[in-house]
Amino acid sequence: MTADGPRLAVVVGALGVVFGDIGTSPIYTLQTVFNPEDPHPVPVSTANVYGVVSLIFWSVMIVVTVTYVLLALRVDNDGEGGIMALITLLRRAGKKIEPRKAAFLAAVGLFGAALFFGDSMITPAISVLSAVEGLKVVQPSLGSLVVPITAGIIIALFLAQRRGTAAVGKIFGPITITWFLVIGGLGLSGIAQHPAILWALSPTYAVGFLAGHFDIAFFALAAIVLAVTGAEALYADMGHFGRQAIARGWLLLVLPACVLSYLGQGALILEDHANISSPFFLLAPAWSRLPLVLLATAATVIASQAVITGAYSVTSQAAQLGYLPRLRIIHTSDSSIGQIYVPWINWMLLLSVLTLVFAFRSSAALAYAFGMAVTGTITITTTLFFVVARTRWNTPLWLLGAGAAVLLTVDLLFVAANLTKLVHGAWLPLLIGLVAFTVMKTWQTGRDIVTAQRRRMEGSLRDFIAEMQENTAATVCVPGTAVFLNRNKEAAPLALRANVEHNHVRHEHILIISIRFEPVPRIADEERMEVDGLGFGDDGIVHVTARFGYAETPALIPALRGLDDQDTEGHLGLDRASFYLSKIDLRRGDAPTMAAWRKRLFIATSYLTADAAEHFGLPRNRTVIMGSHIEI
Repeated sequence: MTADGPRLAVVVGALGVVFGDIGTSPIYTLQTVFNPEDPHPVPVSTANVYGVVSLIFWSVMIVVTVTYVLLALRVDNDGEGGIMALITLLRRAGKKIEPRKAAFLAAVGLFGAALFFGDSMITPAISVLSAVEGLKVVQPSLGSLVVPITAGIIIALFLAQRRGTAAVGKIFGPITITWFLVIGGLGLSGIAQHPAILWALSPTYAVGFLAGHFDIAFFALAAIVLAVTGAEALYADMGHFGRQAIARGWLLLVLPACVLSYLGQGALILEDHANISSPFFLLAPAWSRLPLVLLATAATVIASQAVITGAYSVTSQAAQLGYLPRLRIIHTSDSSIGQIYVPWINWMLLLSVLTLVFAFRSSAALAYAFGMAVTGTITITTTLFFVVARTRWNTPLWLLGAGAAVLLTVDLLFVAANLTKLVHGAWLPLLIGLVAFTVMKTWQTGRDIVTAQRRRMEGSLRDFIAEMQENTAATVCVPGTAVFLNRNKEAAPLALRANVEHNHVRHEHILIISIRFEPVPRIADEERMEVDGLGFGDDGIVHVTARFGYAETPALIPALRGLDDQDTEGHLGLDRASFYLSKIDLRRGDAPTMAAWRKRLFIATSYLTADAAEHFGLPRNRTVIMGSHIEI
């Protein structure tokens, strides 16, 4: 294979995952802008068509090419991108950011991540609906079948998630390449009929439309923003494909194809204003529209798959950073650690997406809900980028200020335009984001409260070991190894304390393990384990800190096998070791730790917590669970 071979394969892979959402935006963007049923419709005229197409082009250039490809992709957290990466970078900034400011920015970033859950619900609904709606262009009598067919495709898509994306992922890239070549070619055919549409590439048309017809253009921005949906995926998937592959895929294929499609649709509308009903599908000759509908459906399924997978990843990362409980995660690939399936999230998304399909029933009705989620996420990403750029690169404030002023002005214009659509659906992603944000912040706060109370119950580990050594006659030492999972090495595990104080038994070898999730995606093997003899000599009791990145599987036993017998004061015999877990039963108390409703929410959320033995890969037949209760 040539030197360019692997790079080409990575670019093709990125095309199949990263660009599905933004690549299917041409299906519905222009149609939504000129939708006559819109509460603030854009009148169809030659000047307005030029202005709208120009605004779309320059919005894509500013938001996607400049904000994401040229700027955001340069900021990574050990190779990983996305809002979660920016949050972890802020948390690691230390003294460079005042603590209250850092906490506020982290909360803003968390709300941006919460908005992504709204995006992951709306994307499959609007994308698949917009593709299947092409049937109405092929045969108007098929319009009544759009919603049932869409629902069937979505159900099949979510049912297939448990099988993983490895097999189907191999064809994602070629299908997506075919998609971009086809929409680019159709765009060229439209441009050929009206070449003057190329003048819309001039920024003068965008500025003129925005300044000269602000009363129309401002409301049009709520639909024009649909052209940049999926921009966050370019950044979020950087860890999987790398900055260069994503940048090349965007600049060499995706951007030209999308721009050609928008220009071609604009030319088609100029030829006949009636074409606003479905300019994307009407660009194709009549004989090719049904195959185009099938290809569009495949492309939107791929776009949906990408955002569903992204929801799994965000959930996993949020749980490891302490914003969500530990959910059951199934790894669907032996070779790719990033391919995961989160059953609870999968069924929640399926129910939510089907609800949106049957409630809104058309892509046009969903468009403004979609735009609100997108603009919110983009604005937050842009804001956090400039803060991180200042702390990481020490970029001069005047330069950051100038750049932020331009980019955030554009972003905030989109946000303001979408806020005018609150009663028409824009409330939905804000509500979803607010609910998700409240759950995550409540879990983080409640977890801190429980951790503090648990620490008081557990007492000092070193004091407890000292008491054990002073009262050796009170316990029986049995052969074998006992492994106790604990949150840190300062406190004595509740299960160990119960075993000694109530059963009067201790094992020959005792391993106390704390699992620490670092705000980085992966930990090198040589930095994985840290052993501490706790200063009591050869007593068979050691503490081990196992470190994992937020993008890793916390497989405990494989990590323990890397320990040296000398470090652990003897051979552990992991194949016969017993594992002890402490289970906490939460109860609502009278202490003013949180509002009563937040206590109920925290306790309800705790029921979603996955089984610890399964999460850490512990053998069921050798795992003992010992319980206690805590009031919050």
